[in-house]
Amino acid sequence: MLIGVDLDNTIVRYDELLWAEALRRNLIPPSVSPSKQAVRDWLRRSGQEERWTELQGCVYGPRMGDASPFPGALEFFHRCRRSGIPICIISHRTRFPYRGEPYDLHQAARDWLAAHGICDPPGIGLDRGRVHLELTKEAKLARIAETGCSHFIDDLAELLADPAFPHGVRKILFDPGGACPACPGVARAASWAEIERLVFGPEA
Repeated sequence: MLIGVDLDNTIVRYDELLWAEALRRNLIPPSVSPSKQAVRDWLRRSGQEERWTELQGCVYGPRMGDASPFPGALEFFHRCRRSGIPICIISHRTRFPYRGEPYDLHQAARDWLAAHGICDPPGIGLDRGRVHLELTKEAKLARIAETGCSHFIDDLAELLADPAFPHGVRKILFDPGGACPACPGVARAASWAEIERLVFGPEA
């Protein structure tokens, strides 16, 4: 067994951070719900797609340290370590933002993982060689196949449904908002507690 896990919006939760940063920049009114989807939808409806792109570059870069893990994510990693089940993180993000300051988004991700003890031996102890930050979705799919994942957990239904997704990998869609459409052959989880039950069984 080898559990593959996406990083952004699967392990790392940006909802409140995106909302607070958008509010600080006067891009949204306070009435907008503090969620990634609500902020994105507001900016797109108001013709501010470029501002949304800049906002993502900021929170995935210099402000990523202010983002928190989803509840239960780190506990799941600890349980896998105790059970001897290896984990790898496979994500795709550009090296630098499409718009705005040229922050190193890959370094920001590695700094966040270090800050939360994910790659520290006394903590979760994930080997740094098992953290793969790919530049494209295609490279991410190839990496999932190359590493031989038995399971893969991601918040993007379109990635799990991609025809190039490796066969034989159990797909788990992390959908805490319940907003994703039904996806044949994909198990859905609204929380990391549900993911834990899907991986370890109903008694988890």
